[in-house]
Amino acid sequence: MRILLVEDDPDLGPAIARALRAEHCAVDLAADGIDAQHLGETEAYDAAVLDLGLPGKTGAEILAAWRAGGRALPVLVLTAREAWADKVTAFKAGADDYLTKPFRVEELMMRLRALVRRAAGHAQTRIACGPLAFESQTGQFEMDGLPLKLTAFEWRVLSQLILRREVVIERLELLERVYEGDADVDSNSLEVIIGRLRRKIGAERIETVRGRGYRLTCGEQPA
Repeated sequence: MRILLVEDDPDLGPAIARALRAEHCAVDLAADGIDAQHLGETEAYDAAVLDLGLPGKTGAEILAAWRAGGRALPVLVLTAREAWADKVTAFKAGADDYLTKPFRVEELMMRLRALVRRAAGHAQTRIACGPLAFESQTGQFEMDGLPLKLTAFEWRVLSQLILRREVVIERLELLERVYEGDADVDSNSLEVIIGRLRRKIGAERIETVRGRGYRLTCGEQPA
């Protein structure tokens, strides 16, 4: 997952970003409302974690602007504000979930994974594609019932593919969802990752659609 994290606390923001990266997420951190709104409008994210009290613009203002502009990315509000009125304001602005500080990183990850899974149209937490399976609430992949060992970049690519199994994902979109905004991306890096994944799950399971991108296929493969 590529996550937009909006948090102005100079200690908490980087700490949350490190925790999310440890769970294979790509994270862009914004510390003020102006930058946050711009990133949410112009970059591709799987979800946003949004504080309410921010310099420049409030979280509720940012969220309302995103929704007014047609941005449908899942948004989890993460704030110290516990008042019912703040929760009502956030949900009216378009929030999908609300978590108060202090919090457990494990709960934050579970909520984010659930938001991303539901946004992709999956009701069940376990997503299967032939012999490949993804336990979305734990982030664990299995192949033929055994845990599949993946690097962070492999995990990001494969999670995008399995959440939209049998659908062609454009190459540019995959790149945008896998790498952080300030990353120096080699033009062949995605092909290298796809090649490694093919060796792990079967070469024919990731189809190259010439001129467009890649598709994860779930049907039986020829011997």
